[in-house]
Amino acid sequence: MIDLSTLTTERRNTETYNLDQMSVHEALNKMNQEDQKVATAVSQALPEVESVTTAVITSFKQGGRLIYMGAGTSGRLGVLDAAECVPTFGVPATQVIGLIAGGEQAMTVAVEGAEDSLALGRQDLIDLNLNPNDTVIGIAASGRTPYVIGGLDYAKAVGATTASLSCNKNAEISKHAALPIEVDCGPEFLTGSTRLKSGTAQKLILNMISTVAMIGIGKVYNNLMVDVKPTNEKLVERSKRIIMQATECSYEEAEATFEAANRDVKLAIVMILTDSTAEEGRAKLTKAEGFVKDTLH
Repeated sequence: MIDLSTLTTERRNTETYNLDQMSVHEALNKMNQEDQKVATAVSQALPEVESVTTAVITSFKQGGRLIYMGAGTSGRLGVLDAAECVPTFGVPATQVIGLIAGGEQAMTVAVEGAEDSLALGRQDLIDLNLNPNDTVIGIAASGRTPYVIGGLDYAKAVGATTASLSCNKNAEISKHAALPIEVDCGPEFLTGSTRLKSGTAQKLILNMISTVAMIGIGKVYNNLMVDVKPTNEKLVERSKRIIMQATECSYEEAEATFEAANRDVKLAIVMILTDSTAEEGRAKLTKAEGFVKDTLH
């Protein structure tokens, strides 16, 4: 029998014993009060988050990947963060990968037994040809998911960097990761529903890791996402605005240079700031390893 009695995420919240008797107004207010505790809990884990983020930057610079793996809500959050990196930072879908126990179908329908399989976590990483340059982050609110543990153990054996993210202290998965992160948000508003505070904490931390890691490899200039991919009309206009904000040029110049750069926002910025052709701008970016500021010196 699995003993859940020691997990904070499974404890009853004394503030919501009468949840089924609250008015809509009372329940929403109480839920908001509970949610406000999440950012404080995350702040206490920032040193560990920094260590993981630094490791991810190292992986990227060595040609490695960031791989999230989890089950249920935890797995879905990893898949979501990985998917958002593609349009936001212009990276290939193979650079940040989200694995969920049970595969793609588990994004919407639970796959029975998938999260309880050590072998499945291992196999999913074998299928990705995991290598020592990669960083694997196992995500589990409970901190005990076998799928994640199996993956972390295989990653360690391969020589990849291992990290974990759980919402309980002294989590089991922490013992299987070189860089564990533990965030205690207290009992959930609705007992055991870890898609709530735990899920919010996980999303905040995954946002931190992926965003700051991308900053660390030159995907940001000032506070502008200069590697955004203009895949729809809104993003095309955002791209032009980014060029204008980065260079203080007119809309017309931004639009013309954007097209001359084959809709590469970062290249267009470098072309304007360094008065370069597209070919010259590409050479400068290559020399600067993709950092816009380093092309200016």
